[in-house]
Amino acid sequence: MAVAGLLLAAGAGRRMGTPKALVALDGEPLVARSLRALRDGGCDPRVVVVGAATDAVTAAVHDADPAAVVVPAQAWERGMGESLRAGLAGLPGDPDAVLVLLVDTPGIGPEALARVAAAATPGSIVRGGYDGRPGHPVVFGRDHLAAVAAAAHDDVGARGYLAGRDDVRAVEVGDVATRDDVDTPADLARLASD
Repeated sequence: MAVAGLLLAAGAGRRMGTPKALVALDGEPLVARSLRALRDGGCDPRVVVVGAATDAVTAAVHDADPAAVVVPAQAWERGMGESLRAGLAGLPGDPDAVLVLLVDTPGIGPEALARVAAAATPGSIVRGGYDGRPGHPVVFGRDHLAAVAAAAHDDVGARGYLAGRDDVRAVEVGDVATRDDVDTPADLARLASD
């Protein structure tokens, strides 16, 4: 099964004070850390959606993973839904499924990504689970991609598409990943001290 990795990294990081894609954790920008996780988790191709600080984030992407495809989200200021739509539209080829990862979830590494991707089929939706609570990453089989893109808007990514569905399979990853977002300098400091 060909599972593409789609990294959403377009936001301005207002609460962080800088785009989160460029924030360093253990000396590595979050965008580079996320790309490494996608690559080591078996996702190919890897697509990164950029918006805020486009030139700097694009340079960091190319430094980290020259094979990654960069897709600009023209309306990134509107929110994650716009980034998700741009990324899905910019996917090269016709993957069987697409794994969506957020750049501000550095606690989700390659083992968790590979585990969730391995459960995907062209007709499935698979989510990472944390002690029974759904979270990221999310993998959408090919059959869902057009509907996910149509449902995404403004700051509503796939949440609306996922709401109330009974066909979403959860794959437990809480033993190898953490679901914490890095939204503020305090979040980053807490994560760096762990």
